[in-house]
Amino acid sequence: SDTSGVALAAALKADECQIYTDVDGVYTTDPRIVPEARRLDTVTFEEMLEMASLGSKVLQIRSVEFAGKYNVRLRVLSSFEDPEATSQGTLITYEEDKHMEKATISGIAFNRDEAKISVMGVEDRPGIAYSILGPIAAANIDVDMIVQNIGASGHTDFSFTVNRSEYQKALDVLSRERTKAFKAREIIGDSRICKVSVVGIGMRSHTGIASKMFKALADEGINIQMISTSEIKISVVIDEKYLELAVRVLHQVFELDKAPSAGA
Repeated sequence: SDTSGVALAAALKADECQIYTDVDGVYTTDPRIVPEARRLDTVTFEEMLEMASLGSKVLQIRSVEFAGKYNVRLRVLSSFEDPEATSQGTLITYEEDKHMEKATISGIAFNRDEAKISVMGVEDRPGIAYSILGPIAAANIDVDMIVQNIGASGHTDFSFTVNRSEYQKALDVLSRERTKAFKAREIIGDSRICKVSVVGIGMRSHTGIASKMFKALADEGINIQMISTSEIKISVVIDEKYLELAVRVLHQVFELDKAPSAGA
């Protein structure tokens, strides 16, 4: 596995660990959706971890975590390419690297395997989130995004996303618990959603990334159903039918087809 190679490189204090995969590096997004997607020369461990966890399938998350922990630089290369070829793959490195590309956004990740469940009209009281999510956790179902609306007249709506393969199981759990753990006006689900995320350490020093992202989607008539953010990523849940359009538009708006200048 990738991880054992990384462990060996760490033990040998190697300059870098080369991982050969079926792609010649890490791209700004999936080239099958955006032909102009660009291979990144460098990307940070943090960005790679976010991209891997958000749906980018280039590397096993464990090997990236492991390499980050032991400060082993990783290089992703293609197993099919002529070793004499000029492509140097993508170097996954630390943020401190002086030669890092100074892009605001490094990539766009997406995940089709999402489903959304909304529990409508539950009591707006302390512990209601646990009443709903406790049984879901007990059934070993992972929850991704969570949104609770502002309560009105003592009631609120509570939405969360799960992996699509566990969607029906989650609905079954909630329908069993509905009268016992919580009361709700209705439980509605949508298994035709997807998650699209922009990732980049440049977000720490640049403002306005979220508004740029939301405007780009609004201009295409794409409704955002849920939003979650972290220090270096913004994820939105949208209707699955807009997945490819959203990825293409965001790739264009953030000019990911152009190599960033070193001092930008």
